Amino acid sequence: MAFSTRLASSLRPALAALHWAAPRQCRGLSTPQGSEPSLSLGGIFPPLATPFSHTQEVDYAQLEGNLRRYAGIPFRGLVVLGSNGEYPYLTSRERVEVVSCVRQALPRDRLLLAGSGCESTQATIELTVSMAEAGADVALVVTPCYYRGAMTTAALVHHYTEVGDASPIPVVLYSVPANTGLDLPMEAVITLSQHPNIIGIKDSGGDITRMGLMVHKTRQEDFQVLAGSASFLLASYAVGASGGVCALANVLGDPLCQLDHLCRKGQWQEARDLQHRLIEPNTAVTRRFGIPGLKKAMEWFGYYGGPCRAPLAPLSPAQVEELRSTFSANGWL
Repeated sequence: MAFSTRLASSLRPALAALHWAAPRQCRGLSTPQGSEPSLSLGGIFPPLATPFSHTQEVDYAQLEGNLRRYAGIPFRGLVVLGSNGEYPYLTSRERVEVVSCVRQALPRDRLLLAGSGCESTQATIELTVSMAEAGADVALVVTPCYYRGAMTTAALVHHYTEVGDASPIPVVLYSVPANTGLDLPMEAVITLSQHPNIIGIKDSGGDITRMGLMVHKTRQEDFQVLAGSASFLLASYAVGASGGVCALANVLGDPLCQLDHLCRKGQWQEARDLQHRLIEPNTAVTRRFGIPGLKKAMEWFGYYGGPCRAPLAPLSPAQVEELRSTFSANGWL
């Protein structure tokens, strides 16, 4: 811990110059009137799928190919090593290498958020420092959950405070109860929003009431709320969210950026019509078929999906047909 903290402190000035250099976007919807966030997260971020070869090695050539395609879409930035990146299945070395590869290919005006959450506070700090060294602008830190019964508000506040103190880059909280079985308590979010190095939360729970309350309770802080799924993106914007980290953006990036644009322009009827067409495809590549479904859909839209790492299994032929029908029925294929 002490070594990590000293290393983080030594890196902070150089890395800060990088992430503050990114041009400001339009004011995040969760930001109070008359103020701007120090680092805007407003916009769409695809949580990148990690491409593997048929021998289940990380395929960096295919990753770079996908990145070239994504460069033509007006994303605010990219998320690497989130849930859709099969983060738990990568080694520590692979995690750092993936971040480094993406940073080299990503224009400097686009943010790079990197997952660095581990089960222990010490391991999270060490990986966060490594992600900063590899070029990440922001650390996305999922809730530790293996001992979820002990993850009280006090324990989680202490964990994230230690990470925020030691991290040389800003931190975004990550609550994904579908995977962790743990919803980051509202009291913890409110307390942590006051930390100068914790700038937001990605909330994938889908509870719009909770998200609206987060926006309301943190409105005096430099803190932004990000929707964690395309299915409730419009509703999240309506209650003040700043942006979205959406798995479906790996497949339908342009339509999601268009939805973001329509919401910011207040064109709610057009936004609603578009949102309706995104709900079923998003459900198909998240809750219904998960990452194998996401990777299969990517192939239909010109990206490399490829296999998942075991034990994630490929879709059956019947599942592939159901997935294709979902996209077709909503006018995307």
